[in-house]
Amino acid sequence: MYQKRINNTYLRELLGGLVLYCVLLVVAIRVGRPLEDGVPRTLLLVSPMIGFGLMLWAIARHVRRVDEYMRQLLLESVALGAGITAGLTFTYGFLETAGFPRLSMFAVWGVMCVATVAVCAVRKLGGR
Repeated sequence: MYQKRINNTYLRELLGGLVLYCVLLVVAIRVGRPLEDGVPRTLLLVSPMIGFGLMLWAIARHVRRVDEYMRQLLLESVALGAGITAGLTFTYGFLETAGFPRLSMFAVWGVMCVATVAVCAVRKLGGR
C-alpha cells in the first residue's frame, strides 16, 4: 500500500514537471526564437529548464521515499545507464572524427534515458 502511494505521488510530481517543461518549451520555441538576441531571449529560451528542475526534484524525492533496496537498485541502474551513455558518446565522438555528422547535445539525454530504461528492463527480466 505504501509503495503504491509513493509511486502515485512520484508520477504526479514527475508529470507536473514534464507538463510544465513541455508548455515552456513550446513558448520558448514559438516566442523566444524570433526575438532579438539579448537577455530576455536567453532567459525565455532556457525557461524549460524550470520544468526539468521540477522533474529532478521529483526524482530526488522519490529516491528518498523508497526503501534501501529500491534505492540501491535505482541508483545502480542510473549509474549503469550513465556508464553506457559515456561509452556511446565517446565512441560517437571518435566516429565524428571519421566524418560522421555532429550530433546535438540534446541527444545525450535521450541516450541516457534509453540506456537506464534498458538496464532496468534487463534487470527485471533477469529477476532482480
